[in-house]
Amino acid sequence: MEAELTALAVSGATTLVQLMAGDAWATARSRVQALFGRGREEEGRAAAEELDEARGAVVVARADGDRAALAEIESLWQARLLLLLRDDPAARDELRALVEAARRAPERGGTVHNTINGGDIRGPVIQTGTINGDLHFG
Repeated sequence: MEAELTALAVSGATTLVQLMAGDAWATARSRVQALFGRGREEEGRAAAEELDEARGAVVVARADGDRAALAEIESLWQARLLLLLRDDPAARDELRALVEAARRAPERGGTVHNTINGGDIRGPVIQTGTINGDLHFG
């Protein structure tokens, strides 16, 4: 059972650090805060502060290409998650669901296949999941 918890904590920490640098962070942050705050409002608030701090560090580390800093952040969250999983068995399913949702998210590199047929296309064709801002052609 300990090996399973450790594997889940490792997977969760890796996913968490990856999400910290992406567009899905707001949703993931809420889920992780709720995970740590299950029935413990003060712990949820403390986790939210730590998550915000860690996200700032992840953004800086990624910009600097600092893999050691990223590994350190991941290790910290792995330990935090492992303690949580040991103390709260119900958190296991929630963490598994978070990891699985992150795996399925388009931001995480899912496969896309589009086919355009019929007619004579003479303008731009755009494939995207999210567009922030305006698009202008011409």
